[in-house]
Amino acid sequence: MAVSMLQLFVLGALGPVLVTELGVTEWQLGALVAAGFAVAALLSLPAGSLVDRVGPQRSLVGLFVVSAVALTVLAVAGSAWWIAVGVALGGVPQALANPATNKVVLAAVAPEHRGSVTGWKQSGVQLGAFVAGVPLASAAAVVDWRWGVGVLALLCLAGAAATARLAVPTPPAKSGSGDGVGDRVRALAAFSLALGFGLASVNTFFALYGVHRLELPAPVAAWLIALMGLVGIAGRVWWSGAAGKADDPAAVLPLLGLGSVVSVAVVAFADVAHWLVWFGAAGIGVFAVAGNAVSMVAVMRAVPQKLAGRAAAVASAGFFCGFAVGPPVTGLVVSRAGYTWLWVTVGAAFAVAAGIAFLVTRRTAVTV
Repeated sequence: MAVSMLQLFVLGALGPVLVTELGVTEWQLGALVAAGFAVAALLSLPAGSLVDRVGPQRSLVGLFVVSAVALTVLAVAGSAWWIAVGVALGGVPQALANPATNKVVLAAVAPEHRGSVTGWKQSGVQLGAFVAGVPLASAAAVVDWRWGVGVLALLCLAGAAATARLAVPTPPAKSGSGDGVGDRVRALAAFSLALGFGLASVNTFFALYGVHRLELPAPVAAWLIALMGLVGIAGRVWWSGAAGKADDPAAVLPLLGLGSVVSVAVVAFADVAHWLVWFGAAGIGVFAVAGNAVSMVAVMRAVPQKLAGRAAAVASAGFFCGFAVGPPVTGLVVSRAGYTWLWVTVGAAFAVAAGIAFLVTRRTAVTV
């Protein structure tokens, strides 16, 4: 999971270097990140079917190998066009990650432990952000950044070799025609789309808000994202564990959606009391960042093992679509109406997610 989005995290960490050295403009950098998620969204459904056919082990080996190739392209890139190629290749591991790892969890982990294990698994994304943000950025300040990215590519190849040697349990292969994932998984995908829209917007503009409106120094403003990510790891593990023990894991999602709305409101009030922004950042980590992990627990519970790859792909496609659409839309909101309306828009997206989650759980209760 850490490797799956490493290419996009590298772009964020090395953004200032890429702008200076390769002449990449700020809007091009943002467009590349959005395009990366768009590619992942387009590839998600085919990737889910592929995982169901060939199994998780081969899929994970492929994930590591394609990540290595994508990082190598970034390491040797001489223009924005080559960066675009690396980002496009990076959509493949993004699309494979959740279907493949979910099938491993279903096959190898006892049902009572799947919730907490899924929380740790999803926290790998934050680990990838940390690896790209701290060690890589530090290495770029000392040696050529290309060597740092090249080392990450070698680590991906090592991951491929290690995965090929592991004894990974293989769940039943998918059989039959049609997607078979059901309306519940599609509703969870809609939840993920709204959640991804809000989270991507926060990730993109939180630090800028800290600098422009709260007058924080840039390094301090960057810690808003770091705090959100660190607390998000704990939130994912805690809430996923709770969801895994519940009769219906999706019952946790309305609470996470409402908590996300309240947290965004706290951030908005930071215009009046700047210290509130830290509590808002922690709240977004506890509730919003945890939402994607809990939705994966609910998806795994909703389908048989043979359909786990495709079901995870459907939910992931929604999440990636939200990440692709959110920043461009809220960027326009910021430029036209300011940061207050940014938080109104993000809060509305989280409220939509909460509403969808409530309808999912209510429908389940009525059915029961």
